[in-house]
Amino acid sequence: QIYPRGNTMPGGQQPQRHYGITSAISLAPPREIDHQYTKKLCDAMKPFGVFEDEEELNHRLAVLGKLNNFVKEWIAEISELKNLPPSAISCVGGKIFTFGSYRLGVHTKGADIDALCVAPRHVERTDFFQSFFEKLKQHEEIKDLRAVEDAFVPVIKFKFDGIEIDLLFARLALQSIPDNLDLRGDSILRNLDIRCIRSLNGCRVTDEILYLVPNKENFRLTLRAIKLWAKRRGIYSNMLGFLGGVSWAMLVARTCQLYPNAVAATLVHKFFLVFSKWEWPNPVLLKQPEDSNLNLPVWDPRVNPSDRYHLMPIITPAYPQQNSTYNVSTSTRTIMSEEFKYGLSVTDEILQGKAEWPKLFEPPNFFQKYKHYIVLTASASTEENHLEWIGLVESKIRVLVGNLERNEYITLAHVNPQSFPGSKENRSENDFVSMWFIGIIFKKVENAESVNIDLTYDIQSFTDTVYRQANNINMLKDGMKIEATHVKKKQLHQYLPPELVQKKKRVRYISPPIKTKPPSPPASSSTPPLLSGDVMPNAASSPKEEPNGLEDSINGAPAKRPHSPTEEDMTKRLKETEVRRVLSVIIAVGLSCKVKVVTLHFFLLQVVSNDDSTFKEPYPPSDLSTGEGHNTVSVTYCLLLINCVNQDKT
Repeated sequence: QIYPRGNTMPGGQQPQRHYGITSAISLAPPREIDHQYTKKLCDAMKPFGVFEDEEELNHRLAVLGKLNNFVKEWIAEISELKNLPPSAISCVGGKIFTFGSYRLGVHTKGADIDALCVAPRHVERTDFFQSFFEKLKQHEEIKDLRAVEDAFVPVIKFKFDGIEIDLLFARLALQSIPDNLDLRGDSILRNLDIRCIRSLNGCRVTDEILYLVPNKENFRLTLRAIKLWAKRRGIYSNMLGFLGGVSWAMLVARTCQLYPNAVAATLVHKFFLVFSKWEWPNPVLLKQPEDSNLNLPVWDPRVNPSDRYHLMPIITPAYPQQNSTYNVSTSTRTIMSEEFKYGLSVTDEILQGKAEWPKLFEPPNFFQKYKHYIVLTASASTEENHLEWIGLVESKIRVLVGNLERNEYITLAHVNPQSFPGSKENRSENDFVSMWFIGIIFKKVENAESVNIDLTYDIQSFTDTVYRQANNINMLKDGMKIEATHVKKKQLHQYLPPELVQKKKRVRYISPPIKTKPPSPPASSSTPPLLSGDVMPNAASSPKEEPNGLEDSINGAPAKRPHSPTEEDMTKRLKETEVRRVLSVIIAVGLSCKVKVVTLHFFLLQVVSNDDSTFKEPYPPSDLSTGEGHNTVSVTYCLLLINCVNQDKT
């Protein structure tokens, strides 16, 4: 909601408003360079097909218009069958609402449309799944029609003139449905059954998100960028325990509330800044939760003990408030937190002129990241059975991840959301096969050679769950199989094409040369320096290897956002490089004196400048130490090291 902060301002200006549950972090308007970075961001996204052209957009509008007319015709026919008077039939109405990415205005080329059919009180749900389903079946432009009536949120799925549509149904306690109906009011939920409330929830949440952001266009462009980044980095999947579309939308909306005047390039950077430092499980809220006295279950850890165990709560803004991320596990939260930090380091580089936007959308090399993997294989004898089977298996993969996380010897289980077709060597000739890969990190234990880690129970428990569920819903058919196998990284070539498992070439970044020539090591020393000051850390490293590039502002000075490096920045870097070269010489001298040098690499990483050009996020609170503390430790260590070399001891 929009809350006025005051009634008057100097000069007769309009009072500044703020959005969400706190005031803004920054009200700074965008500068010319911010607009330039935003244009570059748009250019970087275009090759990925995130923008739909005018022709495709008009085609969608035409299809939705036809569908809306179908709904009105059908409701009039049902009303006549139920003996409503002609005067009532003429104004009974009916309407199609959209929600999800299409309603938010961030749908991509070829994306489906989430829609809701809203009908008056005399139209039953059975009418929707029977007579309306039959009406759709008779239309030649509609293909692949199927109804899923027993789903948690019942739905009819179909293709209308080439566009995929998921259509939900809600019956309101109204005599007629006007064209100007607003679904945001809570009173509309009164006297509805739970399935209608669930069906309405998508539209109500989407509309509320759009209402709660300061600038819809900036929000949309930022959300397009973040969704593309999440998909490219393999962390876009609500089903597998990452975040789905509505959760990413709420995180971007919260960023927009905190920086209401910022443009998309700035908002993308601030997004990573805010959520790389967010103290989970503190919830993300777009507005204060409200109680509408309708006795519907809402997310509230004070009342519901189970809500206290949610790891990464992002709360929907429409009543009844729910946590959209209840599937998140310890592993998926850890992976996403690392990706937020990596995203921050990359956007820092981009705004400093060291990198371009395409770097943000580079995919990680999942198959080089871990030493151990679980290969999960689902197979069926026909294509139709296979599509049905992999849908169920994929929905249960988070059960396997949970089982692995509870194993005392496993630190992390990372599932890759992308599935792969089975290789010819690993399947029967007539089978249809899909594979998923889960990266595993085992805990380091003493006497590791004598420890035998048995994953049989974890895997068997998962497969039993899948078969039991398939049996319960009468899905299980001959030929449907599921297997899980542990493999090492070097065995992945048996399952995947070579280009996926080959190591990518690493790009080395060289620091600028310096004018001052460093002292040469003594002639008596034949040992080269352990570390060269020329080579900087690899910028293409994984999130765990990448520094986050964020330091606190110094002595309470106002923080500035990073942009292109200044002459002063270059001088600082040259000085740091010179210090590293001198330290290399010290190491060589130490070695010639048979001095044992320990943890020097750690020390070199501590030599950081007091750079006040980076931004410190004031909320959530951070316990990061300041740059000044780092330098004090570094200088002390340096003096101690030189003293030890002089005394021939350490």
